[in-house]
Amino acid sequence: MAKVKQQSMSRELARRETISGYLFLLPSLLFFIVFVVYPMIMCVFTSLTDATMADGGGNFIGLKNYVDLFQDPIFRKGLLNTVIIVVVSVPTVCAFSLWVGARIYNMKMWACSAFRVIFYLPVVTGSVAVTVVWKWIYHYYNGILNFVGTNLGLWEKNINWLGDPKFALGCIILILFTTSVGQPIVLYVSALGNVDHTLVEAAQVDGATDLQVFWKVKWPQIMPTTLYILVITTINSFQCFALIQLLTSGGPNHATDTVMYYIYYSAFTLYRYGYANAMGVILALCIAALSAVQFKLAKTD
Repeated sequence: MAKVKQQSMSRELARRETISGYLFLLPSLLFFIVFVVYPMIMCVFTSLTDATMADGGGNFIGLKNYVDLFQDPIFRKGLLNTVIIVVVSVPTVCAFSLWVGARIYNMKMWACSAFRVIFYLPVVTGSVAVTVVWKWIYHYYNGILNFVGTNLGLWEKNINWLGDPKFALGCIILILFTTSVGQPIVLYVSALGNVDHTLVEAAQVDGATDLQVFWKVKWPQIMPTTLYILVITTINSFQCFALIQLLTSGGPNHATDTVMYYIYYSAFTLYRYGYANAMGVILALCIAALSAVQFKLAKTD
């Protein structure tokens, strides 16, 4: 009888703890449902309509927006530019961050901290302030890049960096690179500090070279950090918007258009909300698919 009573009390205690846990989660859960889940559902639904600013909800048109998207040369150009940005920026950011993190990790504490502050500074400065500085650097007449290049004889005359289709996208990628390496460097320094040094010492005693120690011992242990950096860098690259909005507005001749900027342009300039939401769904699917591939490859390794 006492055993049955004890089991009943245990179940009652577990029930109360479960209810208390859900009550503590309720505010965050409501916030997540209202501001994340519901907008996602509405985005998918609106992408199946011809909603505009004038008619609100619009009429149901099925997959017409998706069909029109891939017949739209501006969207195709924006998608290509987005893919180029991701393919170029993600590997370079990860590789450069790992190299810098490995180099400064063995420095004295003050030097390591100083380098981390320097590289992280663009992250906390704000995209608008950073963009203004780069706009001055790229300026056709008064930019420091043209001043240095022409005076050193690297090129004969000033280059319109942001106004020439040959250079504009590369300039955007360079800015994105400089603003993206700060957090990965800090993360890699922390990850290298958590490596099991007994394994490193054992490998060195067995005659392993520095490259072998890194590849066989350190690299597997920092793989979770690498996966996180790959995912966040991929998402940030896909969502590149502020730089383009402030510097080129998609020009010249759509040379710097991206999917994210075209979503903004379609929704808030053309007021084609359904069309813009269809692009948002495509962008979300691309990010999810690439992130899933990265998780799979990392898990395989």
